[in-house]
Amino acid sequence: MVVKPMIRSNICINAHPIGCAKETARQIAYVKSQKAKRGTKSVSEGGNGPKTVLVLGCSTGYGLASRISAAFEYGADTIGVSFEKEASEKKYGTPGWYNNLEFDREAKAAGLKSETFNADAFADETRAKIIETVKSWGRKFDLVIYSLASPVRVDPDTKVMYKSVIKPIGKVYAGAALDMMTGTITQASTEPAEGDDIPNTVKVMGGEDWERWMKQLKDAGVLAEGCRTVAYSYIGPSLSHAIYRDGTIGEAKKDLEKRAKDIDASLKELGGAAYVSVNKGLVTRSSAVIPIISLYLGVLFKVMKKQGTHEGCIEQMERLFAERLFTGENSAAGKVPVDEENRIRIDDWELDPKVQAEVDKIMPTVTAENVAETTDLEGLRHDFLNINGFDVEGVDYEADLADMRSID
Repeated sequence: MVVKPMIRSNICINAHPIGCAKETARQIAYVKSQKAKRGTKSVSEGGNGPKTVLVLGCSTGYGLASRISAAFEYGADTIGVSFEKEASEKKYGTPGWYNNLEFDREAKAAGLKSETFNADAFADETRAKIIETVKSWGRKFDLVIYSLASPVRVDPDTKVMYKSVIKPIGKVYAGAALDMMTGTITQASTEPAEGDDIPNTVKVMGGEDWERWMKQLKDAGVLAEGCRTVAYSYIGPSLSHAIYRDGTIGEAKKDLEKRAKDIDASLKELGGAAYVSVNKGLVTRSSAVIPIISLYLGVLFKVMKKQGTHEGCIEQMERLFAERLFTGENSAAGKVPVDEENRIRIDDWELDPKVQAEVDKIMPTVTAENVAETTDLEGLRHDFLNINGFDVEGVDYEADLADMRSID
């Protein structure tokens, strides 16, 4: 089978096995190069960084990049959880399924412990399996990464399913929408939240599940002294606040930040801490269909690449680990720089006033005729395809794949 990207309504619905694996390998190679550049010592080399790490939502994006950073810069043994569609001989799996395969393969080759659970991270049964596994290792977690992004969640107690939505609150959100693949610009709008949209989104994307994870891990005695936990969020520029920070997702992220303080308090007796890390805006499956966002990202990427400050997921997470979390002696957990709300700001380069001023200057000038010059349209396309294993350097996309389960 020759695998080409299948795009429906600005969403790529398939994945290329070899492309996903090669992109994961590229991220691993980047982290190894940063390790050498920074002179970071892994655990086996006598380093004091993380030793046993749990990554919830480990298969793509910031979660995968976090797991790679922990393992291949600091030598941590890792447990990952994500819910993926497995491939069969003739049917492709989700990108994350292939990413996990490659991560586990490379971790094994590096002599690192790695176990990946294809399971519902919202379920108590999954929590029990993780606790049992880390106990069987004779270990405790010194770092827990919470990077779950799901449209649905089943409450473990009531068994009710909740669905999240990306909507503004109070009024319609409208603006120009850039199609990353065609370069066309249209006017689009998103209707405001109604009914239970807000509480349902908070139930799925807020901090309730994160807090439940940390409580059950702590009660089971599998959190190490000094254990830290980090969850991820986004704030973005003022032009996106109506759909993000002040919309349904924003309400969920505010709940995440509130619960971070409660988790932090519960970890104090272990000498630990909880943080929300506010990260940079990147191309995701949803950003392609939200008004303004794809256009903003196109201009942002253009400006940041020109200034030499653009980062993808792996660059962001490697910097988060090396320059925020593990800044102590010999890469030990150091003092974490935070803002007035106790949040880690790794979106600092995106929200640099000079960057935003340049973005604000360019945004009104973008037209269908000049979009390729005023935005990083090629970069957007690359990132959009890359998420699913396409447009990856070194992959023969004309090759016939005999088995969709193989990443070789």
